[in-house]
Amino acid sequence: MTHTIAKAFSFDAGHHLPGLPAGHKCARPHGHTYRAEVRLTATALTGPGFVADFADLAPVKAYLDETFDHSYLNDVVPFPPTSERLAQHLYDWCTANLDLPDGVTVDAVLVSETPSTWARYRP
Repeated sequence: MTHTIAKAFSFDAGHHLPGLPAGHKCARPHGHTYRAEVRLTATALTGPGFVADFADLAPVKAYLDETFDHSYLNDVVPFPPTSERLAQHLYDWCTANLDLPDGVTVDAVLVSETPSTWARYRP
């Protein structure tokens, strides 16, 4: 049996995607209100019945606010800032920087540029 929790965050940023065909709208500078969702899983609950305390994810909000919010992503990350690559970057950041209870893992990170689209990274 596995339990899962998730917390969503948002930030506003601009970007463009290099290497696209001439005339592709994403090749031009533009912006989004991004939504990033971090999912945690555990096979056993801790404390009062948590996978983890949602407060354990506060560092994610701080990282997004300090690093990405109201920035031009092409100037922030060393890769083309697609939703797919941002999801993998945030997954890697979470696994390296979150202090989670024993047995709790980062299951996946989802990134959305629009309300109707998303990309998920889950190794």
